[in-house]
Amino acid sequence: MNTCTTIEELKSTIHASKTKGKRVGFVPTMGALHPGHASLIEQAAQACEEVVVSIFVNPTQFNNREDFETYPLTIDKDLEVAQRAGATVVFAPHVEELYGGDLAVAPVDYGRLTSSYEGQKRTGHFDGVVAVVRKLFSAVEADSAFFGKKDLQQLAVIRRLAEEEFVGLEIIGCTLIRESDGLAMSSRNVRLVGESRQTALVLHGWLNQIKKEACNQGDIQTALRAIESEAAEMEGVELEYIDVVNGASFEPLHDGPVDPEAFAIVAAEVGGVRLIDNCALACS
Repeated sequence: MNTCTTIEELKSTIHASKTKGKRVGFVPTMGALHPGHASLIEQAAQACEEVVVSIFVNPTQFNNREDFETYPLTIDKDLEVAQRAGATVVFAPHVEELYGGDLAVAPVDYGRLTSSYEGQKRTGHFDGVVAVVRKLFSAVEADSAFFGKKDLQQLAVIRRLAEEEFVGLEIIGCTLIRESDGLAMSSRNVRLVGESRQTALVLHGWLNQIKKEACNQGDIQTALRAIESEAAEMEGVELEYIDVVNGASFEPLHDGPVDPEAFAIVAAEVGGVRLIDNCALACS
């Protein structure tokens, strides 16, 4: 497995691969790799001969400085996880390599995709996401890029970016991976301590509750309001939003999840740790 820290090194490696006719897959990460990331790398390795994994904690997508400063850094372990999962190239640039000392990023307006839910709660977040992914896409020049569906709104934003600026790049959304008890895997989970780890399971429970209502053609809006009331009474939980949306447009579905792309989405702070989760409402 090759490790590159500069764009020049990376482009040289990718050019050599493409000259040999290899298909290039790309998995962008911020490190602190867990089995969810490994599943993305494994899927990329099944589809592509060259698999590039970027490890870069992007400072421009954190609207909370403390969140950036406390983000876990585990590069040695990350390299082991990436190689074991099938990565052939790791791109681990320094901030200056991507931003050149200028962390100012242009605002992005994709309508509801960037202004609602995560976009509303985390001012400037998607500006930073689009800025860094644009730089990474340009550097890697992949045939396919693999993203987890846990960050469902981010996935929709990235699809829009690719449609507008990277025609021909295939964006593949991969299954959300959960812990054995149902908690969505996240690099933030290590910060859940004591009772907070158990309390965090309530998010998955709420999503399952909404899905049950959807599959039974129940009153989803009433279920949402009941969950909001329940959350308001819980210690250690600060619900930011819970709703039902179209997973591609992030338009709210207030008249019920008849849309085959309907998803329940939730964000909350549990024990001071911000968590997000989602669940497709299509019934088998």
